[in-house]
Amino acid sequence: MITAADLPDTIPVFPLPGALMLPRARLPLHIFEPRYLAMIEDCMKTKHRLIGMIQPRETPGGEKRLQAIGCAGRLTGFSETEDGRYMVTLSGASRFRVKEEVQGFTPYRRCLVDWAPFGRDLGPTEEDPGFRRAEFMSLLGRYFTRLELSTDWNSLREAEVELLINSLSMLCPFTPEDKQALLEAPTLVTRRETMVTLIEFALRGSGEEEILQ
Repeated sequence: MITAADLPDTIPVFPLPGALMLPRARLPLHIFEPRYLAMIEDCMKTKHRLIGMIQPRETPGGEKRLQAIGCAGRLTGFSETEDGRYMVTLSGASRFRVKEEVQGFTPYRRCLVDWAPFGRDLGPTEEDPGFRRAEFMSLLGRYFTRLELSTDWNSLREAEVELLINSLSMLCPFTPEDKQALLEAPTLVTRRETMVTLIEFALRGSGEEEILQ
C-alpha cells in the first residue's frame, strides 16, 4: 500500500498518447524501446517503483509538451521475453500535477510533481451512490454493439463500481482528449457522468436517440 510519505518529488514519466492510468486500476504495458527498457530497470531499483503515465500534447508551434496532469502506477508485474522486451503491469497509485520537467542524463523523461491536489487517490475505494447499473449496462451494450467490441459481460455486471468505471475509462476507444478529461474528473461520480456523455455522443453520431438520464 502506497502512502503519502512514500511518494517521491521526482518520477520517471512515460508519455503515451491514448494511454490512461487511474488509481486502483491496472495497466499492462509492452516495453521495447531502449529508453523505456532503461526506465523500467531504474524503476525496479527504487523503493517506490513508481512510473508516471502521462499524455503528450503538441503545441501550435509543433513542440511536444506534456499534459499538466498524469497518474503514477506502481510496478507490480514484470516478465522478460527471450528477445529482451518487458511485459509489465502498473497498479494505479495517485494522480499528480507536473511542476516542471527535470533535465538530466537519463534517456527517458522525468518530472518534478505535486501530489497534493489528489490526496483522495490514496484513500479507500470511491463510491457512486447515484450509479444505476442496469441502465448503465444497457447503454454500454449499445455502445459496444455500435463499435463491434466484445467483452466479458458477466465480469462487468459483477465488478465494483469504481473498478468498472475506471477500467472502462482506460479500455474504451475514446480520443486522447476525452481520456484526459476522464483522468482529470475530480470524483468517480464526475468520471461516470463524463463517460456517459461520451458514450451518448458516440451513439447519437450513429443515429441512436435514446440516452441515459
